Amino acid sequence: MSDTPVTPRSSAPAAATRRRFWDRAEVVSEPEGFAVRLDGRPVRLPGGAVLRVGSRALAEALAGEWQAAGGGAKGGDFAPSDLRLTRIAGTMLERIAPDRAAVIGVLLGYARHELLCYRVRYPALLVERQQQEWDPWLEWLRARYGVVLRSTDGVMPVDQPPEALAGLQSVLEGLPDGALAALGVAVPALGSLVLGLALVDGRLTAEQAMACATLDERTQMELWGQDAEQAARLEGLALDVKDAASFLALLRADS
Repeated sequence: MSDTPVTPRSSAPAAATRRRFWDRAEVVSEPEGFAVRLDGRPVRLPGGAVLRVGSRALAEALAGEWQAAGGGAKGGDFAPSDLRLTRIAGTMLERIAPDRAAVIGVLLGYARHELLCYRVRYPALLVERQQQEWDPWLEWLRARYGVVLRSTDGVMPVDQPPEALAGLQSVLEGLPDGALAALGVAVPALGSLVLGLALVDGRLTAEQAMACATLDERTQMELWGQDAEQAARLEGLALDVKDAASFLALLRADS
């Protein structure tokens, strides 16, 4: 049997599809971890790395994605959206492991414009809800990590204290590659590093984090009516957050 590696095109457009050419996806235990193989051949990521992780539970879930792709049978069409956990694993292996500083820098950018720090002046209902739902997480950040962020109302930007950003950088530097990979998916979807850290810390579920992050949108739709396009966009973001939470849980399942 040929040992030609199989490479998922995770960088392809979401609508692009490929034809499934394997019968069976399985997990193989190797000295370096648990690898996913298709009919005995290794799955290689776009940068050439083998799809191999340290958690058997995560590897089984990854193999499950490949087994289900294309309708579960050779010849079926599959898309990158069928391999959502594989995408996060690929980020962990090929982007974060060789250059953690770059990913940490991107995540810190969200702290500089932290969602929870930008408050409205009206309507009164949203002002009250932001205080009730967002203030506790800024207080959690202070109590958990000793980081205090500044808040503002209106649209004018607020500069976060250098010591706060330095503290968050230290927090991120202390996280394993897998947690950073999960944050790399969850934080852009949430628009909040604080909520992302609470998700990683196990203080919020994916559903709770998303509900908190979309407080403004949910309140506006409650006041002014449903927006189908907005609802569909939020549904897609919620799926990203759910993927990140699932990835974390599977990565930690064997520990």
